[in-house]
Amino acid sequence: MNEEVSVSEVSSKGRESKKREKKKEESIVEDTQYKFFVDLRHEKDVLEQILKMLSVVNNKTYGRELTFKDLSVYAVPKLTSKDLEKIQESSLSEMERVQRMLDEHNEKTNSKLSLGEFLVKKLNI
Repeated sequence: MNEEVSVSEVSSKGRESKKREKKKEESIVEDTQYKFFVDLRHEKDVLEQILKMLSVVNNKTYGRELTFKDLSVYAVPKLTSKDLEKIQESSLSEMERVQRMLDEHNEKTNSKLSLGEFLVKKLNI
């Protein structure tokens, strides 16, 4: 308990680890998580679509103002397993798709081709 740590050690460790910890926290979804942040700065089309929907659903004379949360709570249960598969597929990079094809090919043919050998075979080079 009586450990002495210099102020410079603490401040330098704090700066480096906070950024790393923050990135790790964003990718971990726990069962106890109850708040989500949706950043649509780079998704202009989606943002416009959501704002139009909110404008339409709030064009009424009675009731409280509906929010993005209301849209989400209504829409999420309607997602099917096919929709979830499409969402998962859209998260893959091009190289991850190629690697998946390679893994499937190696499993199907019981071979152990490297990525280069697989590409040569697929591209008929």
